[in-house]
Amino acid sequence: MTAPTPFPPDVVAAVMRHMNTDHADDCRVICQGLGGQSTATAATMSGMDADGMDFVATVDGEPVPIRVPFSTRLAERRQIRAEAARMYREACAALGIAPRPEAS
Repeated sequence: MTAPTPFPPDVVAAVMRHMNTDHADDCRVICQGLGGQSTATAATMSGMDADGMDFVATVDGEPVPIRVPFSTRLAERRQIRAEAARMYREACAALGIAPRPEAS
């Protein structure tokens, strides 16, 4: 049995809005570097729970669902930003590209 997520729908919607508006390229990088879709040309966050983020990447013109787990189960909203930044930095490292300076 899966434990309930600590993030209500309005929190998930706010995180998705922020990621898709302010960090759309980061979503693509995460899907390329950690989601196993190195040829993704775009990606949007489509959901999340305490264990990871869900994305839909565009690969060869087709939507591909991707799940990227967090490093640990999250319990508080403030942890989401740190995990998203960690995923972005790790994806950059996996791809051999430099992260944006403010994401370091």
